[in-house]
Parts: sequence; structure tokens; C-alpha cells
Amino acid sequence: MKKSLLLCLVAGSMAIAGQAQDIKEKEVRRIISTLAADDMQGRFPGTPGIEKAAQFISGEFAKAGLQPLPGESNYLQSFAKYKMHATSVSLTVSGVPQRWPVIPIGAGSNFDWVKDDSYAVMHVNDPHALMNILKNPGRLEKNTLVWIGSALSGYLGGLTGSLSEHSYDTREQLDAAAAKGAMEKQVILVFEEQPVADTASWEIHVKREVETQQFANVAGMIRGKSKPDEYVVFSGHYDHLGILPAVAGDSIANGADDDASGTTAVIMLSRYFQHHLPERSVIFVAFTAEESGGYGSRYFSEKQDPNKVVAMFNIEMIGKESKFGRNSAFITGFERSDFGPILQRNLKGSSFNFHPDPYPEQQLFYRSDNATLARQGVPAHTISTTQIDKDKYYHTVSDEVTTLDTRNITDIIQAIAISAGSIVNGTDTPTRIEKLEK
Repeated sequence: MKKSLLLCLVAGSMAIAGQAQDIKEKEVRRIISTLAADDMQGRFPGTPGIEKAAQFISGEFAKAGLQPLPGESNYLQSFAKYKMHATSVSLTVSGVPQRWPVIPIGAGSNFDWVKDDSYAVMHVNDPHALMNILKNPGRLEKNTLVWIGSALSGYLGGLTGSLSEHSYDTREQLDAAAAKGAMEKQVILVFEEQPVADTASWEIHVKREVETQQFANVAGMIRGKSKPDEYVVFSGHYDHLGILPAVAGDSIANGADDDASGTTAVIMLSRYFQHHLPERSVIFVAFTAEESGGYGSRYFSEKQDPNKVVAMFNIEMIGKESKFGRNSAFITGFERSDFGPILQRNLKGSSFNFHPDPYPEQQLFYRSDNATLARQGVPAHTISTTQIDKDKYYHTVSDEVTTLDTRNITDIIQAIAISAGSIVNGTDTPTRIEKLEK
């Protein structure tokens, strides 16, 4: 009896592996190595590096035979944002000019601050304390200068991209924000490279002007055979942090795990489903500007009719073993729909397991590119393996391909391909997520 059961399980596992034979580790390594190479310059929006990455992904989608999205002439889903851009910044501490990073928060055009009693001053060395300030600056009683200690230097890239120059969809929105901001308390962050005493004098002068930012998601699709107006989305973000302060001579944030790994999965899945033509239409999209505020996924998602999107498989950071070991991944928001149980049921007989998110305190469900569609009720979930609580390479220049396990990545992509089968082919429809008010 036991021997027969074992043979059945082995046969089932072999059958599943055979179905996903299109997923080759050699190709996984080639794609992720290209996206995370130094010549991509960390794939920061608005740089030649991310443009090169977009062209590479477009080429891979063309090889897979994808169609552009409706209304697009190619695989680039382009859009613009408007922001106030700093044209000059000066900082003087106790009469000495300093070239320390200065991040003004708000939509105002100019900041001319000189130390006096009208400004509050804070010293912050704890990330939670910093986040508490940034979540609700309206609670501040005065315009506030926040000195950021060296312990938070690793947050510089993310804060610079997401806070200093908030972007708007139209020039009119920017103008309205600037008018509102002129009546609110302002915040300036300064990363102090040397401790600053409260007795020190200081001056900060920032001049800004309107800048138009150009962005592009990379997206293609396979039209469904029998249910072309029902959509399944596979996604990951292809941008990263660009160039950071050098560590041991290395300044390129390659973003191999975050999220060249997820983008590689999207490319490989586009090939897989071209060889296993789906009943529902399937969209494959690599988002831009996730690290800069989620602009790419928001733009894409707001173009969709959420009632027609059956499910979203967002894939982020699958480059290393999860805390559950090999042949496993976790799904954010697992309890919010039956998306996860469907995937696990489709892997019956294999050794692969999907688990609920083990890091609920991180609130990952609404921190990734699935968030916009999830808020609209779509069973949009992120699949990941990152041990986010102790990943020493996260958002550093050390997030390189050499830190990844490409065999494990390949196995995860295979598991996603097979587990998605009944959703893509229209035999399973995940339950909807409770909508959130905007």
C-alpha cells in the first residue's frame, strides 16, 4: 500500500515537471543575468539603463510572439508624470558648506530656511520614527528639519526616489498640490554625514522647477481562445534603485532579486503560455517605477476594467529559498481569496507548496504592484520567497546574480505555470477580494 502510494506521488510529480518543460534553467540564468548586469545601471526610471532594460524585455516578448496591448503600437505602455525638480540645493552648517543629501518634502517650488525659532528640529536614527513623521507631516506644529543619522544611510536611495519629488498625473494636479502645500507644514530631510549639535546654525536653500518625467511599462498579451474578454495578469517590476553610494568600489544597485527575478518569471511564463494557448486572455507586464512610488502598476491597473480581470499573479523577489525551504513560496493576502488554495490544488502530487505570507507585520499585500487592482476587488496577489526580515542584500549594491539560486527560481516559475493552469484555462475563478474605499 505504502509502495503504491509512493509510486503515485512520484508519477504525479514527474507529470507536473513534464508539463513545465518549457522552463529551462539556462534561459532563466541568461535573462536574469542580462537584467541585473552592470550595464543596466540599476534600472532607475529616466536613465539609459532602464531604457536598455525595456528594449531587452520588449525583444523577449517579441520572441514569445505576444501581441501589444489594445491601443498600443508596441510593447511600451508609455505615460508621463509631473514633479517639482530641484535645480539647486545649498546647505550650510555652522558656516561651513556641506554636500550632504537634502530631501525637501512637499510640492512647493522654493525653500529658503535659516535657523530660527520658527522651525522645529528633530534627530532621527530609527526607521520607525522616520516613517511616523513621513506618514502624517500634517501633525507637525512647525516647519521641521529632520536630521537623519548615519544608521539610516541605507534608506537614502528609496527616500530620494519616492519622497523628494512627488509626481502627479497632470500639470493641473501639481499646481493644485503646490497651492495646498503652501498652506501646510513643510519637512526637509538631511542625511548628516557628521553629527550636528542642536546649538549649530544652519541654512538650507532649495530651488525647484516643474519637470516632466517619461515612464514606460513593458506589456504584451495572448488573446484567449474562448474567453477573450476575461483577463489573467502576470507581472513583476523591472525598475530598481540605480546608482547608490559606493561600497567597496561598487555603486550599482543591480536589483537581481528585486526584481529581475520576478521579471524573468514573467518573460518565461509568456513563452510557456504561448506553447499552452489559454482560454482566457493573458497579459504579461513588467512595471516601471515600483521603487519610486508604484507609478507603473497604478497606471496599468487604472487602464483595466477590474470586473474583467479574473486574477493577478504579481511576482516579486523569488531569487532565494523561502523560510519554508526549497520548493516553496508564499502568497500575500492568502486569506483574502481562494487564489492560494486553487494554486495548491493544481500542484497536488508534487513536492511544491504555497504558504500564507509569514510576515504580516510587514503589510506586504498593499506594498507591491498588486495593490491597485486588489483594492478594486481583483484577487491580485504577490508570490515571493524573500525573507524580508533578514535579507542583508535587500536594497543594497550587493543584490547580485551571484547571491541567487537559479535552480530554485526555475522550480518556482514551473510551479507558477502549472498552478495557474485552471485559472488561465477558465475552469477556476478565484473569489473576489473585499474592495477598499479609495
